[in-house]
Amino acid sequence: MIKSHKKEDYKYFLEIPTRWMDNDVYGHINNVIYYSFFDTAVNRALIELDLLDYNKSEIIGLVVETSCTYHKPINFPDIIEAAFIIDKLGNSSIKYNIGLFKKGESEPCATGYFVHVYVDRKTRKSVRLPDSFREKIRNLT
Repeated sequence: MIKSHKKEDYKYFLEIPTRWMDNDVYGHINNVIYYSFFDTAVNRALIELDLLDYNKSEIIGLVVETSCTYHKPINFPDIIEAAFIIDKLGNSSIKYNIGLFKKGESEPCATGYFVHVYVDRKTRKSVRLPDSFREKIRNLT
């Protein structure tokens, strides 16, 4: 469990540029976009680790729980450093703790988590994460 939410607490980092269309009428990035940043970071890591082929993977992670705490605003044209660490690796689920940082800053703009339950693509029944999957993802715990 991350306690301090400092950058050094996280294992995976991905730069994500904000877009003009991400701003809302209040002049900051809209709250729904933060979840898109979370999703992008986690799924990009899974693709890079060869754990997700969104067209062919036999097992897929479905988001069953999310949370986001907003600490300070993000604005266009900020570059975001999305970071995460695996908080819990269960039999069929993974909890990812996620932080969003403005590039070059050490304090997060937002922190939160995603819980994925891994299921068979066709039946949508939960499945135990294969040992090969666990070995590849273990570096992020």
